[in-house]
Amino acid sequence: MLKREFLKNGFLAMAGALVSPALLARVHDEQLLREARATPLADGPFTLPPLPYAFNALEPHIDARTMEVHHDAHHKTYVSKLNEAVAGKPEEKLSLAQLLASASKQPDAIRNNAGGHWNHSFFWQLLAPKGGGQPTGELAAAITKDFGSFDKFTEEFTKAATGRFGSGWAWLIHDPKAGKLAITSTPNQDNPLMDLPGVQRGIPVLALDVWEHAYYLKYQNKRADYVKAYWNVVNWSEAGKRYEAARKG
Repeated sequence: MLKREFLKNGFLAMAGALVSPALLARVHDEQLLREARATPLADGPFTLPPLPYAFNALEPHIDARTMEVHHDAHHKTYVSKLNEAVAGKPEEKLSLAQLLASASKQPDAIRNNAGGHWNHSFFWQLLAPKGGGQPTGELAAAITKDFGSFDKFTEEFTKAATGRFGSGWAWLIHDPKAGKLAITSTPNQDNPLMDLPGVQRGIPVLALDVWEHAYYLKYQNKRADYVKAYWNVVNWSEAGKRYEAARKG
């Protein structure tokens, strides 16, 4: 009996070792997606915005399954947990912008989930099925002025995205005090609108989610490949509008 159990356990261990991390991640995310869709959104002031395009609209650069899991599971969870975190508290009457502006005074449950909700809502808008290329108008001129060239800008933004240790975001922001564009990155679900020490404040113009759940199903651990693919789906038209609005205050 002991020999049989030993052989059985050895076989299972060997079989487990042969299963790729990507397959394990896919199985995990399938379960995560099923559970998220089966769970009603917690009641509260915040709602999950729909994607402005189909799940497969960004392929081949960002796959449909990743978009499904990212929006319907991860983003939904941030919204639901935020509603739970503010329930019955004064923060329940605050807007999302007010929660971000007072992030340093908020408990982690509000800070993290408010950031997760805002960041993703912003991110979806800055992606487009027929995106990519280069910006035009005022944003193009500002990028050339503040970074030297569009190529230099993409190089610096890519460094911020690939160099962010662990989970987080890369940002292109308008710094009202300096009157110029800047590139920065934040950990976890923090963003440049938060009054946090160590966070460069500014108005977001562009963002890239570099949490593993944003790219692992397609790119595994190759974040650099994901960042390279990102430039094919950037919504420069929306980014231009955000920049013009930021400049006007």
